[in-house]
Amino acid sequence: MAAIFPILLVLVTSFSLSQATPTNSRLFREYIGAEGKGVRFSDVPVNPNIEIHYILSFAIDYNTSSSNPSPTNGYFSVYWDTDNLTPSAVSSFKAHHGNVKVAMSLGGDTINDQFVYFNPKSINSWVSNAIHSISDIASNYSLDGIDIDYEHFSTDPDTFAECIGRLIFYLKQQRIVSFASIAPYDNATVQPHYLALWKKYGHLIDYVNFQFYAYPKGTSVSQFLKYFEIQNSNYGGGKVLVSFGTDESGGLSPQNGFFDACISLRRINKLHGIFIWSADDSKKDGFPYEKRSQNFLANSK
Repeated sequence: MAAIFPILLVLVTSFSLSQATPTNSRLFREYIGAEGKGVRFSDVPVNPNIEIHYILSFAIDYNTSSSNPSPTNGYFSVYWDTDNLTPSAVSSFKAHHGNVKVAMSLGGDTINDQFVYFNPKSINSWVSNAIHSISDIASNYSLDGIDIDYEHFSTDPDTFAECIGRLIFYLKQQRIVSFASIAPYDNATVQPHYLALWKKYGHLIDYVNFQFYAYPKGTSVSQFLKYFEIQNSNYGGGKVLVSFGTDESGGLSPQNGFFDACISLRRINKLHGIFIWSADDSKKDGFPYEKRSQNFLANSK
């Protein structure tokens, strides 16, 4: 695998994509499988008139064989609900719904109630290990994309940017995945890592799943729109999706005006899509806000 890196460095340096100005989109995305609540693909709503991505959560480069989980330097294992969200379930779901794609998210917040840290031993070793392990998972599960959702870091922003940027480049260049997204939020420790990644490798990132639900509870429509403009500027040229949580998280909820904010963004061609955290939390109520979000997007012009 060592021979990859001289070639990879040259390709990454020279590779570029022109980014069209983002406009309104009928894209719905949702995280699924992180909380072990038995949610199945057959449970979740699928509006046939929009593009839908369900994101398996999470694949993590940690070992949990002992009582103290430890990082594995890019060797990823599957930690989503493997009893219900199986490779055959993914294949069947996609076969029945031509507008659905399935991705996996890397990292996440915790594992066994301990924080998950991005903790590479070196850039080259982490990328090499990640390419091997993620390629195997993507092939086994017939996945279409990856999402980056690290929220804790034991390294500097530039190292994070190089590791993730080179990984995304290789996976897309080899057509192992067709799209990539990141999931930052407004935090003084988190945001610099993602902004460093965006600055150098933003042309490889298709979607920004910004965690607007990490803002305080009781966020108003006007505050939400202000937050959106700030992050849309931070990730200039990117497709910044709006979001809410169906757990007890913060931000602007559907009950308090989320869809009013979406209408405002749609009027100025900045509604790049909606994502929700998470299907696991929504199952008990029958996914009312997923259905509403999908119908809203389907009726967008």
